[in-house]
Amino acid sequence: MTVLAAAPGSGKSVLLRQWATGVEPPRRVAAVTVRRSERDARHVLLDLLRAVTALDRSAAPRRAPTPGLDAGDLVGLVVDAARTLDAPLVVVIDDLHELEAPRAHQALEALIDRLPTTATFVLACRRDPPLHLHHLRLEGELAELRSADLTLDLEETRALVAATGVTLGADATRALHERTEGWTAGVRLAAIALRGHSAPEDFVAAFSGSDRTVAEYLLAEMLERQPPDVRRLLLRTSLVDRVSGALADALTDGVGSQATLQDLEDANAFVHALDPGRTWFRYHQLFGDLLRLELRRTAPGDVVDLHRRAATWFAEHDLPVEAIRHAQAAEDWARAARLLADHALSLTLDGEDATVDALLRTFPPAALEADPELLTVAASAQLARGSLRDADAYLGLATARRDDVADDRRPTFDVALAAARLSLARRRGDVRDVVEQVELLSRTATARSYAEVALGGELRAVALLHLGIVEMWSMRLDDARAHLQEAAEVARRIGRVHLEVSARAQLGFAAVGVSLAEARARSAEAVALAERHGLGRDPAVTVALAAHAGALVFAGEHARAAALLDAAELALTAEAEPATALLVRLTRGMWSASRGRWDDALAQFRTGEQAQGLLVTQHALAAQLHGFRVAAQIRTGDLDGARATVTSLVADEARAGESLTAVAHVHLADGAPGEALAVLTPVLDGRAPVLQASTTALAEVLAARAWAELGDRTASEAALERALDLCEAEHLVLPFVMAGGEALLRRHPRHATAHAQLVTDVLDGGAAGHAPAAEPLEEPLSPSELRVLGHLPSNLTTPEIAAELFLSANTVKTHVRRVYAKLGAHDRSGAVRRARELGLLGRVPR
Repeated sequence: MTVLAAAPGSGKSVLLRQWATGVEPPRRVAAVTVRRSERDARHVLLDLLRAVTALDRSAAPRRAPTPGLDAGDLVGLVVDAARTLDAPLVVVIDDLHELEAPRAHQALEALIDRLPTTATFVLACRRDPPLHLHHLRLEGELAELRSADLTLDLEETRALVAATGVTLGADATRALHERTEGWTAGVRLAAIALRGHSAPEDFVAAFSGSDRTVAEYLLAEMLERQPPDVRRLLLRTSLVDRVSGALADALTDGVGSQATLQDLEDANAFVHALDPGRTWFRYHQLFGDLLRLELRRTAPGDVVDLHRRAATWFAEHDLPVEAIRHAQAAEDWARAARLLADHALSLTLDGEDATVDALLRTFPPAALEADPELLTVAASAQLARGSLRDADAYLGLATARRDDVADDRRPTFDVALAAARLSLARRRGDVRDVVEQVELLSRTATARSYAEVALGGELRAVALLHLGIVEMWSMRLDDARAHLQEAAEVARRIGRVHLEVSARAQLGFAAVGVSLAEARARSAEAVALAERHGLGRDPAVTVALAAHAGALVFAGEHARAAALLDAAELALTAEAEPATALLVRLTRGMWSASRGRWDDALAQFRTGEQAQGLLVTQHALAAQLHGFRVAAQIRTGDLDGARATVTSLVADEARAGESLTAVAHVHLADGAPGEALAVLTPVLDGRAPVLQASTTALAEVLAARAWAELGDRTASEAALERALDLCEAEHLVLPFVMAGGEALLRRHPRHATAHAQLVTDVLDGGAAGHAPAAEPLEEPLSPSELRVLGHLPSNLTTPEIAAELFLSANTVKTHVRRVYAKLGAHDRSGAVRRARELGLLGRVPR
């Protein structure tokens, strides 16, 4: 038995005819088609008897069928005729769904049971026939083909169009395939209409279920064949993109719609379930087009009321986007505005900025400009788009029209306004304004209802996130980590995944203040969380990707860093997040510099400075950015440009350690090593503030160069060894590259350094960092083992390590054996290599 159950126009009959003509002897095919709305099985059996006897005259029944014979008698005649055939029989019954009487199906079951076991049945219908076929299914004797099996794929759509004699471009073919959803009749009808059409691409773009040929087919084959109550349900629910039983009841003033929708899907009536439980459904696109056209033709006065009903139902069931769209379709702009104002923050926190923007664009300009609450939403949308100036303008208009807001909605409006201003201030890097807006939000905790709830969850997390970000960019990293961690925990508790991802991504960079290894770990956690929730390319993760890449660049792990930077640039929205854009450009420039591509590095640093120009206050990374730009300018031969860069440093920035190293770099390029040493002294003795220990290491390399030029080799080697000491724990390579220390390292005596492997890695371009990401340890190292591990990269002997740690030599040997075992290493260099892959050397307790 083969059952072919699919929607009308799926090509069932064509497929059967093609298959039947290809059946090879000795099998014989007897095919019949059930007449429309057939209720008498005798007619089908008589047709089948004629088809069987036509195969072989000897199969003719011994007694001719008469009008008085019942279905049982006719079954017997067909069975007798089939048994006289000298070959297996194939019975094909098309349009079986037209056989409507239950007794008729009983007669067909009797025929199936009584025919020889060599017989094969092929039944084609629009829905599963009401036959008891479960035993065949269990025995593996039943093949079932559904609509999905007959749906055309893109290549089949292209072939069918071409077979009709129509030439259609690839894009238009793809559009036609998507519009028809691979429905054979739809593709065929479109192809016929396309013959001789002067602009086929334009025709495809406008093709819909309202096309005359498609509409006539669907009306005749689907809509007009439905009972009046089902037809009414289909028409009145056609205005929604998806429908449930409860929604259909609300739109039709009926009951039991759920069962009707399920029955329509079972009948392959262009109704498709959207979930395994079959609670939500949608209509085939072309069928939906026809239904909407027919609704407007037969009941145009009902359209607005149906949109209002849909808006009410969706709003009551916490589906705001659909509620807003239907309120807009009803041109109930006031209601749509209230709904959007109430839910815009929630949608934004879920990463639905594009949805909010699309909803805003549907409002007429006059409705938008007259509503202070909508103006606030529009400001937030402009922020998401990166138009900070437009956002500020919208917020100014909203503030000026505050008195137009109804008294009962003013507390909510004030909260939304403060939240938007907070977001604007943070993107501008305006620390003072961020703090002011956070305090304002805290004061509105006395507001009623929605504002109170929001401040207890969503807005509290938002405020903490923005505050933590500006603290982070101001390098108040302890405060930043505390606020960002709390924001992440609040977001997780209230189920705001996008907000949690944002907070944890920022924590990745904030962890730089602990160690680069910690920054890598926190950034990787944020990216993994984002990917688990389908947010791997969301702009929120950009800072985590860049922070992780930056840590890898510092360690010379160029390949892994490049992959992360590529991902960061795909997600980057530079205008919306200039501070993050600065970080990405700085990191990309560092990567280019570490690969010797100084021209590209310089271009990246300059682009980063353009991002700084969008910020109100000086970014904490600006000094490092300018310092690295100076290094790149010197490497590219632009000494005048380097001098101009250090001359233009603002007062606060000029005191930073990163700026002092830039000035020293210029002095060295000018042949003034003594002046370079004088400038570096505040960095080397710890008086000048620095972002990271890497800045001090870079200063030591510059000092080593200065001492070498002054002829003091001992002082030069001592400064270089101090730089190696600073870089060893986290395997930092970049400071030597940026400071131009490679030549000094080449002649640095290996027997006199405790960091021979690091020297080799720097000179090899960080080759040690090209290994793939290491698998985590099954058993972590203890604090004592980590302390011993911290001395393994040096040239210290076991007794010397013991003396450094105030332990016995035997205890150190025991710890070393355990370290080897846990790291899967066989010797000291293998243990150090594995520890570097895992970032463990950056976590050594002090």
